[in-house]
Amino acid sequence: MTFLRTLIVSLFFLIVSLVGATALAVVGAAIYFAPGLPDVRQLQDFELHTPLRIFTQDGKLIGEFGEERRMAINFDEIPQDMINALIAAEDASYFDHAGVDPRGLARAAVELVQSGGTIQSGGSTITMQVARNYMLTLDQTFTRKIREILLALQMEQVLNKEEIFELYVNKIFLGNRAYGIAAAAETYYDKPLAELNLAQTAMIAGLPKAPSAFNPLANSERSLIRRNWILFRMRELGYIDDDTYQSAVQSPVTARRHYIQAEVDAAYVSEMARQYAIERFGDEAYTGGYRIYTTIDSELQPFARQALANGLTAYDLRHGWRGPEQREIAASLVEAQEQTATQGLEEELAESPEIRETARQAAQRSQTEVEGIDGDVSNWIQVLERTPNYGLLQPAIVVESSGREMQVLTRSGGLQTIAWEGLSWARPYLSPRSRGAEPSSAEEIAVRGDMIRVVENEDGSLRLSQRPDAEGSLVAQDPQTGAILALQGGFDFNASKFNRAVQAQRQSGSIFKPFIYLAALEDGEMNAASVVNDSPVVLDDGSNALWRPVNSSRDFQGPMRLRPALARSRNLVTIRVLQTMGLDHTIDYLEGFGFAPGRLPHGLALALGSASLTPMEMTNAYAVIANGGFQVSPWFIERVTRDDDNELIDEATPQVACPSCAEDQETVEIDGHEYPIAKRVADPAAVYILRDMLRDVITSGTGRGALSLNREDIVGKTGTTNSQRDAWFAGFNSDLVTTVWVGKDSNETIAEYGANAALPIWIEFMGDALEGTPNAVPERPATIVTAQVDPDSGQRLADGQSGGLTELFHQDHLPDYQQRRISRELEEASGSEGSGTAESIF
Repeated sequence: MTFLRTLIVSLFFLIVSLVGATALAVVGAAIYFAPGLPDVRQLQDFELHTPLRIFTQDGKLIGEFGEERRMAINFDEIPQDMINALIAAEDASYFDHAGVDPRGLARAAVELVQSGGTIQSGGSTITMQVARNYMLTLDQTFTRKIREILLALQMEQVLNKEEIFELYVNKIFLGNRAYGIAAAAETYYDKPLAELNLAQTAMIAGLPKAPSAFNPLANSERSLIRRNWILFRMRELGYIDDDTYQSAVQSPVTARRHYIQAEVDAAYVSEMARQYAIERFGDEAYTGGYRIYTTIDSELQPFARQALANGLTAYDLRHGWRGPEQREIAASLVEAQEQTATQGLEEELAESPEIRETARQAAQRSQTEVEGIDGDVSNWIQVLERTPNYGLLQPAIVVESSGREMQVLTRSGGLQTIAWEGLSWARPYLSPRSRGAEPSSAEEIAVRGDMIRVVENEDGSLRLSQRPDAEGSLVAQDPQTGAILALQGGFDFNASKFNRAVQAQRQSGSIFKPFIYLAALEDGEMNAASVVNDSPVVLDDGSNALWRPVNSSRDFQGPMRLRPALARSRNLVTIRVLQTMGLDHTIDYLEGFGFAPGRLPHGLALALGSASLTPMEMTNAYAVIANGGFQVSPWFIERVTRDDDNELIDEATPQVACPSCAEDQETVEIDGHEYPIAKRVADPAAVYILRDMLRDVITSGTGRGALSLNREDIVGKTGTTNSQRDAWFAGFNSDLVTTVWVGKDSNETIAEYGANAALPIWIEFMGDALEGTPNAVPERPATIVTAQVDPDSGQRLADGQSGGLTELFHQDHLPDYQQRRISRELEEASGSEGSGTAESIF
């Protein structure tokens, strides 16, 4: 008895000591961390936030980021089933504890020891999650957990359980940009929270743990297991009876993607505006109700997106079929669930064997039949539902390939047929420059269970397609103000968020040449009729090897005037022009067009467009030519306001071109706003002459395809870089300048020239953009004169001499007269007066 009494006493004192030590540890932690804790009373006045919204210049929505105030709900508006489901999933003793759950903390402590200092699941109560979501960071560390506990204890003293729960359900992230349970109900089921059935309620309650892993759109099989575990827990806790449980766990997956549609698809611009907002306002950008109005034209932007998508798709058709996007997709959810991984679901599956079984049964009850297709295709429907369109390309799953036609399941049209006319193009892709043999049957292209892409033709029929292997960008700018009117940074934002219009620095190729020519015209060293030898040149480029540049045609045409040399994009002529002007002088001049001197290579390869520049930079440089020589800059944010009272936060005041303004004038009024006048960086006469030379690119040079627009005011330049890695076309009239780039992100060759890959996209866009508008050409400067020149020598012909060409000149930069080669007496005797040449006589 004495031993037993001693043992009991010892255990008692041990327990008291442990409790005392724990209490002291808690008190010590509270004393240590309390000074740095936020004030939980601020939660009493916490307001849910209004999202950042992005608009076109005329107020059409193009993007939205952040939480939505209209989705906030009060505690008394939350259905009891939703309260019970969240309690069952997250914190069964929520209404009983004082902010922390000792059993959950014990589990977290074990994990802490096992992981060496990192908490995995955390054992957080709902109150602790509110403390973390509203007032702390999300890093999983020991010190943050202590702060979380202390805040939760304080919170329970300041707020009641209903208020804390209300904060919780309005803040939690539930995937697909849905914050809060009300927003999730709209996002996944397109209905108010009160109208959800029990299975749908449990599905949403399963999302806080892992919004991506248990998302019914992305992982329907895993979400079923999580959902049914929550329903199991609700039955065990007495929230629902067995009949209700049995009915709910058998319910099929009914989630679908529902979200606010942008009025104008300008996702790349929307992302640019979001980044601007973050830089300007920090994290408050997402919550402060800011409205950003861009310069994007709501009519031009769809033309840009369509033209680029069409052009890249057409390019891809020319280069061959690369195969299905996915293969061997299970038709039914039952098949898919048997194949799915269960990692991360250990807690749910360990609760009871029936969790897996009821999920399988629910998958069976989710079976979907489509007219014309044998069997259950519920998983195909789910896969199509969660697979985004890429531009014009819709996802489709092959049901059957037989002979020369293919049966496919589409998201919107059910079972459809692709005839051979829509399949026969699919010769296998071998390399950028070669394709395999034409297919002889649909089965050679794709088989049952393969995911492909299809495009709907104008007559409603389908054509096989695929996400293009090449990418591109299109930038359209107002040359008078610098405002970006349309911008598409890639084939489709869903396919790739990399914005090639502003982020891709690519060699510019021949579209850079006009700026070299303009430097020569500006300086007066050369004129449009100056003759330069198009012949081989060998240069020391500073490396171990000599540089032997060639023309793209691999031939040489000898002495030629600058006008035809630019129209035919002769490399060797441009190099010699730059040699004549001098590198330093030319680079200094080019700074006025927005080119940073530090990014321009200090070598003669600059003449051929070796500088790596973004499509936006090239567009803006052409805008300076289009406006007559004024240094405008690109901009896309017109104004920023606040949602609640439309308070003006920021408003753009860009420098604008004003050809009609007096030289000493500093500002000009446009549409009731005062703007500073941009600096003139190029002589208007030199710019006018260059523009006239660029017109020859359209009428007789590499840009002849643009003649299909039947306009007299458009000019431009094609460009292709080494090994055909980049294809460009930059062109404009006085109202609109547009640049198109096509290439591969990998920098692999696209095996096409600018005239083949980029120009057709430019033509389609400009055709739509300029339809119904009058020709927009600049006034001819008073300093411009015309003169007859000899086509071979470029020298001026005397009045009355025949055989010449009319050329434009600055009045101070006229070429010398061509010397006579025969006597006037012989001319008169031969009847060829005025020619001055022997060829006209003999």
